[in-house]
Amino acid sequence: MAKFTEEPVPKKKSLQKTPHHQMNFVGILVFLVFVVGGGYLTFYSQKGMYLLAGLLLGGYFSLSPKIVAQWEKAIVLRFGKFHRQLNPGLHWIFPLVDRVAYWIDQRVRTTSFSAEKTLTKDSVPVDVDAVLFWVVWDAQRAALEVENYQSAISWAAQTALRDLIGRTLLADVLAGRQTLDAELQKLIDERTEPWGVTVQSVEIRDVVIPEILEDAMSRQAQAERERQARVILGDAERQIADKFMEAAKLYQNNPVAFHLRAMNMLYEGLKEKGALIVVPSTAVESMGLGTITGLSALGKEFQPPQQT
Repeated sequence: MAKFTEEPVPKKKSLQKTPHHQMNFVGILVFLVFVVGGGYLTFYSQKGMYLLAGLLLGGYFSLSPKIVAQWEKAIVLRFGKFHRQLNPGLHWIFPLVDRVAYWIDQRVRTTSFSAEKTLTKDSVPVDVDAVLFWVVWDAQRAALEVENYQSAISWAAQTALRDLIGRTLLADVLAGRQTLDAELQKLIDERTEPWGVTVQSVEIRDVVIPEILEDAMSRQAQAERERQARVILGDAERQIADKFMEAAKLYQNNPVAFHLRAMNMLYEGLKEKGALIVVPSTAVESMGLGTITGLSALGKEFQPPQQT
């Protein structure tokens, strides 16, 4: 029985305000304006209430300006209810009444996910690693329709991968990765579309199969290559036999050409080897090459001279 190992739950990344959103240079400038104005009025009126008012108002309105980066969108809640969406640029809110609840990054992001020991359609356990490329196209939905869209996307991708592997044969998993990528992208996109997230692409990085099965597949591949090699060798022998048959038909009615061919073969053999060739008399007579004595003399002609 296959043992399924669940991946640990991804740590929830904060979607709340980060330090660079807490205070910005515009807020500091507003605070300084109110403090300097209160100090100026206090100096001429000799009443400390103006300085105190400047400090209080400066602290309050310094929280009002919000700068949204080019790749972000911000979700503003007023008394806990959705009020508006802030696009890139400088915006002003009413502190204590309005609250920037979420800062949504709208750049293309990546999420790695895997399916460990998942059974294929033909009951083979495999480990599959993949990476998901996605982007938030609707910041309002991503903030309000799901608690943590990053974690939800990770789990949706993992469950979709396991579901797809369970409906696919091992051979298709190993050979048809592009098809699996496209189908997996479609499955995940259907699940994440209500959250304002679209999947741009999915890429399967690695498929790990059991070592025993890997050895068996390797032996099968070797046997297939051996079979193909023998088939090719047999086909070559057949072609050679066909050529010999064609040559025999040509030499059948032309004894002179057959004799010249035999002499040429004998000459080339003696030239390369330089050794004595003894041919049975019946073969010699059939090729018209003379007697064994003549062949011996011809062989001695090509032997290298012995050193004294």
